[in-house]
Amino acid sequence: MATRREARERALSLSYELELRDLSVEGLLDGLPAPAEPYTVALLRGVEEHRDEIDALLRKYSEHWALERMPVVDRAVLRLACYELGWQSEVPTGVVISEAVELAKQYSTKDSGRFVNGLLARIAEHLRSRPR
Repeated sequence: MATRREARERALSLSYELELRDLSVEGLLDGLPAPAEPYTVALLRGVEEHRDEIDALLRKYSEHWALERMPVVDRAVLRLACYELGWQSEVPTGVVISEAVELAKQYSTKDSGRFVNGLLARIAEHLRSRPR
């Protein structure tokens, strides 16, 4: 069984593929040679289910950045983290942000870690302070 970190990393890879190939989550999952880990699947389905809300948050809190202009990897990392912040309340805020920053640093541009950290901090403040 994969750790949550590994599940997030796999979800990032599959999210990238989803965007490049313009597939649905189910279409992508059905074509995998081996089933994805349950948390990976939960992340992918959660982002797909809440995509409009997540993208609205990203547009609202990103300063001077159009969502469409963000690097594909940054967009995928941010969507996954926003889903966890907004709909996976059992995952600590610090863990979500830290993991997202590490993924952005590892797989995107040299400035992505700082960008992802700042944006997710603002979004987390909004999402995690709202009444449930």
